[in-house]
Amino acid sequence: MKQILLTTTVICAYVLTIVTTPLFAQDTRSKIQDAFTQFQQQESLKNGLSSLTVLNAKTGQTIFAANENVGLATASTMKVITSATALDFLGKNYQFKTTLYYTGDIDENGTLNGNIIVSGSGDPTLGSTRYAETQASTLLNKWVSLVQNAGIKSIHGSVIADDRLYNGNQLPGGWIWTDMGNYYGAGISSLNWCENSFGINFQPSNKVGTKAEIIQDTTRAPYLNIINETTTGKVGSGDNVYAYAAPYSTKIFVRGTYGQDLKKTIELASPDPAYDLAFQLNAGLHKQGIFTSEAPATGIKMDSIDLTKKQTLDIHLSPTLDKIVYWFNQKSINLYGEALLKAIAYTTAGKTGTDDGAYYIQKYWSAKLGIKSSELNSMDGSGLSPQNRVTTLAMTKIMQYAQKQSWYPVFYESLPTYNNMKMKSGTIGGALGYTGVHTNKEGQSFTYTLLVNNYAGSASSMRQQMFKLLDALK
Repeated sequence: MKQILLTTTVICAYVLTIVTTPLFAQDTRSKIQDAFTQFQQQESLKNGLSSLTVLNAKTGQTIFAANENVGLATASTMKVITSATALDFLGKNYQFKTTLYYTGDIDENGTLNGNIIVSGSGDPTLGSTRYAETQASTLLNKWVSLVQNAGIKSIHGSVIADDRLYNGNQLPGGWIWTDMGNYYGAGISSLNWCENSFGINFQPSNKVGTKAEIIQDTTRAPYLNIINETTTGKVGSGDNVYAYAAPYSTKIFVRGTYGQDLKKTIELASPDPAYDLAFQLNAGLHKQGIFTSEAPATGIKMDSIDLTKKQTLDIHLSPTLDKIVYWFNQKSINLYGEALLKAIAYTTAGKTGTDDGAYYIQKYWSAKLGIKSSELNSMDGSGLSPQNRVTTLAMTKIMQYAQKQSWYPVFYESLPTYNNMKMKSGTIGGALGYTGVHTNKEGQSFTYTLLVNNYAGSASSMRQQMFKLLDALK
């Protein structure tokens, strides 16, 4: 009798589970539907478009989807696709390599009849302050010491930064003029340096509308001509300073307003990061009394260099990819995305174009998940291009795939926290987005992507409305 009662209890519990689970899912779907309907009814989306895809993180089944097959501008949410591709294809232990070597011979007086050459393979962390081993002063001091230890006392030649692998410093297609002179719009080179940016400090005026003077800048880059047209903004107006320049510019126009109470270093894009590396290394050698007969140069000079005699002094390895991805997503560093995109293209087929990298990412996810190219129509690896068009369904599928991989813990750690949820944000003109994972208090786990394009009003107001919508997953 006890056995019959026990069996009956088990059967009832099983039936209750299979009945209540769909009902529980239905309740969640209804909750999200109500929140999304309310979200779309706001006046700021009257001429805009929003898309939301929510999957069950454990099963991959669709819980809710709206406009999920419409390609939208992604902003920096594109970074999760680049990160996932790089981790899955290159591996979390992948490292970039930078080589220091000299050409020619060293005579009995310690004169090198040749050149000191730094050759890059696309490391975006070279000279970065984010890692102890990559800081500019650390690398420059090490390289100067290695030149000294080689017995070199003078150089009949020059310091050359070889950036030929990616054909110099380039920008992805679709990036706009307003962005490209600023640190977040820096170009990508095979020999990046200090994240291809540098800072300037302002002294605002006591009178609003008058000039805000630059008090520190070209001690680092005296070969650049910074034309300052920045004025002083009122208290609380913040940073509205924009730099206008392009790769290889020698003039940088700085315009906009700098708040009276602001104390912030404004970061600009370096027009020629490889040259800056050569310039800084050359200066470091001069400080130690090792003088060169020729000015520092970049890869354009390499065609005239005799490479039959060369001696390697150092091979610098970047931090591993998992550590690069962490800062890439945490601080949304566009340069890292473009470097990873090119690394994917180069490793795949020896290609170095941004469009090549975008193409191979499309092919990769088509083979893995059956995602069509029209669902993942990207122009870069960072999301800065307003021409990117990706569906929320495609992005969420990739996020879902990531959770089943061995590298997922480092990927998850790289995601910032907003609204008490782990997710990557994206912001460019007229576009906002969030994509991430979340487990609610009932133990339900979700993978989701929310993109909004062409909204009206402020970004901060729209962001709060998006958070309110995503609260339906809590």
